Amino acid sequence: MKSKKEEQMRQQKSIAMTMVRIQNLRHIIHTKDQSKWTGHAVAILTVACWGGTFINTKYLLIGGMQPHEIFFVRFLLAYLCIWFISPRKLFCNNWKDELTMLLLGITGGSLYFWAENTAVQLTFVNDVSFIICMAPLFTIFFATIFLKNVKVSQKLITGSAIALAGVAIVIFNGHFVLHLNPSGDALALLASFCWGIYSLVIKRASDRYSATFITRKIFFYGLVTILPVFLFKHWSFPLRNFEKPEIWLNLLFLGVVASFACYLMWSWSVRKIGALKTANYNYLNPISTVIFSALFLKEPLTPIAFAGGALILLGVFMVNRSKGI
Repeated sequence: MKSKKEEQMRQQKSIAMTMVRIQNLRHIIHTKDQSKWTGHAVAILTVACWGGTFINTKYLLIGGMQPHEIFFVRFLLAYLCIWFISPRKLFCNNWKDELTMLLLGITGGSLYFWAENTAVQLTFVNDVSFIICMAPLFTIFFATIFLKNVKVSQKLITGSAIALAGVAIVIFNGHFVLHLNPSGDALALLASFCWGIYSLVIKRASDRYSATFITRKIFFYGLVTILPVFLFKHWSFPLRNFEKPEIWLNLLFLGVVASFACYLMWSWSVRKIGALKTANYNYLNPISTVIFSALFLKEPLTPIAFAGGALILLGVFMVNRSKGI
């Protein structure tokens, strides 16, 4: 009789422990799902902010600043801001990781922005916007070569094609006419190539270091590697012009919001949802650009822009639902 009761108690205890394990597993899965959804939301918010930076840069170029001057002030402001929250650790754990940070500072900082800003000077903004939106394609291309767990699926290819078609419709408003400028287009392609590398390499760094540490290192190496440009193109923008609201307000947005805050959010999103899923949200850039243009430049929102936006959303959804990324 006693053994039966003991057996029943053991069974009840086993059932209770199993239920606890199931509850814990559900909690873990629920927490991971919430974290992933937050990662997607933060990536979208980041791209929404970056979509307005073409307008800020355009105002500064018209105001007389040079591409490398805009970048230097932008990253200097961001670097000063991040020191308040960044760990005081100065160097990475080894020299290979330090070289990785240098590569991130070049591809996501100095070379990328110098190429992009100079391309805006040399050719049409629409052309630059479209070419730079090819960055996710470069990311996928590099991932399929260097990452064994990434496979190119039909849904991935189709989704990327649909998103890129939507980008073309939004940017060119239904009239796809590239105003060929070899120098400007080549620089825009270089910027797109750089961001493709950056999006992939930052995943490796985010597995080893915090978002704040990575972002601070990117700002530092971005500033260091832009300095040689000043040897050939000296600072020409009058310091007194920084008093103008159209100058310091645009620089403040580029430095504090689009660099300091957005680079932190981008690094965090890469950690949560992966490099490829995060990179594909770059296709949303033209949507926010069109919205900001309507708000600040009084450019009309056309039905074609809405149709292109719908295609972009559909393409991004398909890409993020594809297997292997």
